[in-house]
Amino acid sequence: MDRAGRIYRISGPLIVAEGLTGVMMYEVVKVGEEGLIGEVIAIRGDRAYIQVYEETSGLTVGEKVLATGRPLSAELGPGLIGSIYDGLQRPERDIGIKTGSIFIKRGVSVPSLNREVKWNYERIRDVKLGDKVFPGDVIGLVKETPLVVHKIMIPPGVSGYIKWIAEDGDYTVEHSVAIVASGDREYEVKMYQLWPIRKPRPYAEKLSPVEPLITGIRVIDYLFPIAKGGKAAIPGGFGTGKTVALQEITKWSHSDIAIYVGCGERGNEMSDALTSFMKLMDPRRGRPMMERSVFIANTSNMPVAARETSVFLGITIGEYFRDMGYDVVMVADSTSRWAEAMREISGRMEEMPGEEGFPAYLSSRLAEFYERAGRVRTLGRPERYGSLTVFGAVSPPGGDFSEPVVRSTVRYVQCFYALDYGLATRRHFPAINWLLSYSLYIDFVKDYWNKLSNWSEYRDVALKILQREAELSDIVRLVGPEALPEEDKLVLEISRMIREDFLQQSALNPVDAYSPPEKDAMIMEAIMEFYRLSRRALTKGVTVARIRELKSRSEIAQMKYHTFEQLKAGVYNKVIESIRSDFKELIGD
Repeated sequence: MDRAGRIYRISGPLIVAEGLTGVMMYEVVKVGEEGLIGEVIAIRGDRAYIQVYEETSGLTVGEKVLATGRPLSAELGPGLIGSIYDGLQRPERDIGIKTGSIFIKRGVSVPSLNREVKWNYERIRDVKLGDKVFPGDVIGLVKETPLVVHKIMIPPGVSGYIKWIAEDGDYTVEHSVAIVASGDREYEVKMYQLWPIRKPRPYAEKLSPVEPLITGIRVIDYLFPIAKGGKAAIPGGFGTGKTVALQEITKWSHSDIAIYVGCGERGNEMSDALTSFMKLMDPRRGRPMMERSVFIANTSNMPVAARETSVFLGITIGEYFRDMGYDVVMVADSTSRWAEAMREISGRMEEMPGEEGFPAYLSSRLAEFYERAGRVRTLGRPERYGSLTVFGAVSPPGGDFSEPVVRSTVRYVQCFYALDYGLATRRHFPAINWLLSYSLYIDFVKDYWNKLSNWSEYRDVALKILQREAELSDIVRLVGPEALPEEDKLVLEISRMIREDFLQQSALNPVDAYSPPEKDAMIMEAIMEFYRLSRRALTKGVTVARIRELKSRSEIAQMKYHTFEQLKAGVYNKVIESIRSDFKELIGD
């Protein structure tokens, strides 16, 4: 069969080729003399529509197009951790060394996983010659970093009997570590796997989320928690802090593996994120963050078509580590840039546009991405449970949450963290609006939080206070707070304490940047104790003005600048005692 065709039409990143007999959807093709990477996205008659993932300037009609016969796939094996890839999983460090340029040159080809590095492989002793193996069975271990033990697994779709297995030693990723025989067929198991990025990796069973993913951000963890294996959207306009919030989640979340996908974001933001990650230490493990992180940097000046591959590449790598039994967190910043790329390609294909010019399949493409998150029982032995949690930023023009990308995303996520311009302009960060945000994981994680404190009760009270403050805000703007009854003045004061002393958090303060759940519970308990005694004081005729002047009020405000260890060692008890003694003196009993 002839597997070569010719360019018929060129329209930016879209190439129309003719003569590609038998080409299949999403097949990888090489375009032009330089062999630019492209992917078939539509077939109409004898013409194939190809989105090219590299710059197409200089291509001419009539140049050859070669079909490869395989889908766009990720290389999954030792060497992923600590790597920085572009949207096609080309290692950017290696490209820089090879080309001597800060830009990725067209047609450059570098293996995703280094073929020269040798990894120390340790065979699983329970796996012996003649044993029956199934997809997902772990046959060996590679200590990729001090934080990550890479499990070498039988690939999906492969089963049979162990005909040969490698002994302990140092091997490259190309080296075979086992031969699996099934009937008259044999399959060589290498240190790495190839997997199509658009195809979800299989698992034994999808499970309900049972454990919260602690992010270290109080407004998320305490008010709107997300579970491991959950899906969350973080929409917000320009300057509301999406990128910083996602970077903080990646840095501090209680996950085993962190994957950061910069999808069409500014180069300086990606550079800042990479620079900070290389210096950052994991607070829970005392090791560099890069020892458990993977970066996919697809900046705004790279070809728009590659934004889609960067998102699917990130989720595929996340599924791979999930299959090892790890808890993985993946952040995509931002899915709106991906949607804009879809709109451009759709327009060049002359498809009927949907709302605001986005393609009609926008919603289904977003679903393909978000539905790959989850907590699962993995394939293979020994039995393992892993999770993949996804955070997707959305950048609606003008912060308009009725925009198509936001509305389509909301259908598939269970957590919605709405970033607010008003909070950002008042320098309240993270600028997550507590009136618009929500979490559907409350019932799944309440058992965890209620072990630390009266979380369900305190959370409900805090949200009701914040809601009541919003209701009073119009009255306050008209007549001022002094015209309110004392009960409403107390609501405003306690709401201010919740906002400033609990929800507001500084990413630049080394102590306040990460807040463990035990610390969250202590701060909220102090605020609730202050609120309880304040209400009692009001019944005794004490005014809110006098309550506001109490010394313990400022001590509560300082609690977030103490570490959990300091709070536990005595600061928390001193604050509680100070609150009670202040009110005892105030009330006189």
